[in-house]
Amino acid sequence: MSDSLPTQDLPAMRVLAVANQKGGVGKTTTAINLGTALAAVGERVLLVDADPQGNASTGLGVPRQNRKVSLYDVMMGETPLTEAAVRTALPGLDLVPADGDLAGVELELGQAARRSYRLRDAFEVLRASGKYSYVLIDCPPSLNLLTVNAMTAADAVFVPLQCEFFALEGLTQLMRTVEMVRGSLNPRLEIQGVVLTMYDRRNSLSEQVAKDVRSHFGDKVYETVIPRNVRVSEAPSFGKPVLIYDLKCAGSQAYLKLAREVVGRERERRRVAA
Repeated sequence: MSDSLPTQDLPAMRVLAVANQKGGVGKTTTAINLGTALAAVGERVLLVDADPQGNASTGLGVPRQNRKVSLYDVMMGETPLTEAAVRTALPGLDLVPADGDLAGVELELGQAARRSYRLRDAFEVLRASGKYSYVLIDCPPSLNLLTVNAMTAADAVFVPLQCEFFALEGLTQLMRTVEMVRGSLNPRLEIQGVVLTMYDRRNSLSEQVAKDVRSHFGDKVYETVIPRNVRVSEAPSFGKPVLIYDLKCAGSQAYLKLAREVVGRERERRRVAA
């Protein structure tokens, strides 16, 4: 990797923007369960809920009435990121929650200085602290100031991709956004990887989408696929990641496998950069 830093200069904290501008692809589900799985395999993880709907916060069991401080306060410069983070039920996984106020950030910041760098600036103290090894930012399913802030703050973009007909169309839109942010705000932004979600082995379309995506993105596509699994769908209604709701189900086992693959790729990235 020609533009990589020497290993000793690589940040200890890896920031991944979990993003796809197409809704319904399993983005928030993946952010919640990948974060949980990374914590389960021994990583120190912070999940930042950057979607005003706050679904990641709900899915981790933090009710709206308990979100006294949220990402909104961080973005507006009222609260340091370290003070906005709350513990979840799983050791090793913390959360910066979101609420409806976050929807007003774009209007409230208007033409404010460094409006696209608010999140990156907030991460500076966090990077220096060494508290977390991974930060996952659950982005909204649209291109707005929150998505731009997430990608400006991130080292890389992690892309959940549903195995459905319009999947590649949404991916094309996302790649345009990544190129835009790389060209003007964050030249080091890269694609960490693409994970195929809602995969149904009985459906030939799933297999065809997987084949097309692997043909286009090569080894950027994770070997692990996340199956369509009813336990994964049920878990958020109980305010739990699927690994807590049902550890033995196929979805939980897939996310654990994905977490190990993510960590393995990160170690390889560092080795190659040495």
